Amino acid sequence: MAEELVLDTAIRDWVLIPLSVVMVLIGVLRYFVSKLMRSPPTSPSPDPKLVKEGQVVIRARNLRTNAQFIPGKAFKARKVYYTNEENGLLHVPKEEAQKAQAAMFSDPNMAMDMMKKNLSMIVPQTLTFAWVNFFFSGFVAAKIPFPLTQRFRGMLQNGIDLSTVDVSYVSSRSWYFLNLFGLRGLFSLILGEENATDDAQKMMQMGGGFGFNPTMSLGAEKDSLDIIQHDWALPKMEKHAEDVLKKLLKK
Repeated sequence: MAEELVLDTAIRDWVLIPLSVVMVLIGVLRYFVSKLMRSPPTSPSPDPKLVKEGQVVIRARNLRTNAQFIPGKAFKARKVYYTNEENGLLHVPKEEAQKAQAAMFSDPNMAMDMMKKNLSMIVPQTLTFAWVNFFFSGFVAAKIPFPLTQRFRGMLQNGIDLSTVDVSYVSSRSWYFLNLFGLRGLFSLILGEENATDDAQKMMQMGGGFGFNPTMSLGAEKDSLDIIQHDWALPKMEKHAEDVLKKLLKK
């Protein structure tokens, strides 16, 4: 049977609350530091080619979204205009795709921005974890107010090797990780929706690329437009209007 523990109030005052407050303060500080580390835009005006490709993507997306409001013949003509393998607006040759990717990776400013973003996450969290592991290792800091299965033991009791303790107890190290990945809502309230403190999202994006890639956007929109099935809505309008009139007359 799992062993019940009585948590000392001093653990709450000197472990649980300080750890939570420090995690919030570090997140806010990292947000402002990352804003200061951002490089200013290199050119005052955007690249005309990027603007053109962005407009093509928007137009193709509008066609895909509103395809049911135009006849099938008109939709097929527009679809060929965008997705034709020879001269379609969304078709990107492999050579150009490779060149665009190589140009992105060769841009020193973009690489420096990516490195700054990674450092602004890795360095503070490494230091914070070392601080937590040195001062608060081995504490049972909190208790979840509902029962949990044994699968949660490794997540909630990191750093405690006691199989007899109930799973609902949370160690100080696990409380650090819960704060690390669970404070996004609080940071959204404090800093706004567009903040730089979402560590879970940052970890998934690390090494995933260097910003916006118009070539990938064109290819993705082309694939989406290729698989769409046209269903003209006009033949169904009469039936829909008839149903609406019947409902109105019944009232």
